[in-house]
Amino acid sequence: MNRYRLFSVAPIALLVFVCSFSQHGSDEKKWIELFNGKHIRNWIVKVNHHDVGVNFGNTFRVEDGLIKVRYDQYGAYNDQFAHLYFKRPFSHYHLLVEYRFTGKFKEDAPGYTYRNSGVMLHSQDPRTMLKDQDWPISIEMQFLGGLGDGKPRTTGNLCTPGTNVVYEGKLDTRHCIDSRSKTYDGDQWVTAEAIVLGDSLIKHIINGDTVLQYSKPQIGGGVVNNFNPAIKIDGTPLKKGFIALQSEGQEIDFRRVAIRILRR
Repeated sequence: MNRYRLFSVAPIALLVFVCSFSQHGSDEKKWIELFNGKHIRNWIVKVNHHDVGVNFGNTFRVEDGLIKVRYDQYGAYNDQFAHLYFKRPFSHYHLLVEYRFTGKFKEDAPGYTYRNSGVMLHSQDPRTMLKDQDWPISIEMQFLGGLGDGKPRTTGNLCTPGTNVVYEGKLDTRHCIDSRSKTYDGDQWVTAEAIVLGDSLIKHIINGDTVLQYSKPQIGGGVVNNFNPAIKIDGTPLKKGFIALQSEGQEIDFRRVAIRILRR
């Protein structure tokens, strides 16, 4: 009789309790710092035109507790796009990255890379990339800085090297899709988050505001060059992959890279 009364008298209260418990349980998932502020020994470098593991020009370095992307040891840029990959892949997770652009740009890099960087999600393993492969097959959360001209330039956009997604209910084969974020000028710190649910839903969040979402990430499309055809099987769902910080000609700092595992 007591059990019957518990479930019949207070169903609304019980529902509120269950919802509160679920939200609290989600909050209890702890952040794991992928960058410890001291070194990048848990990360893998791949620079275009170089073998995996070669940090050409000391592109990625740790100084002042930051991961810094710099080009002062380069000669010609020569499309030496680079990425810094955490050592293991992830599937369902909440990623947090704090970044800021600096004022320096490698003048002989492509013009579209000015105040442009990003973080790659669901990336292929860098050890499967060929020496002259320019971009990893991946989903990019693109970071753009304002140009100081009063014109909008969103950040937290989507770019799709060697991939496609479903956006607004249909397969979208555009290489880049703009978010609805504000414009961030200067060298201010920006907090970017991505909620990645395997090959289901991905959300981009900038300074606490959800600015873009899409679903069903999959291999397909162009832009990637000089890849191993055995890796790029179009139509393959992207259920997991590596996380990588990008370098493509613009100096940028990263002060935090952290993750919460949502499902193993």
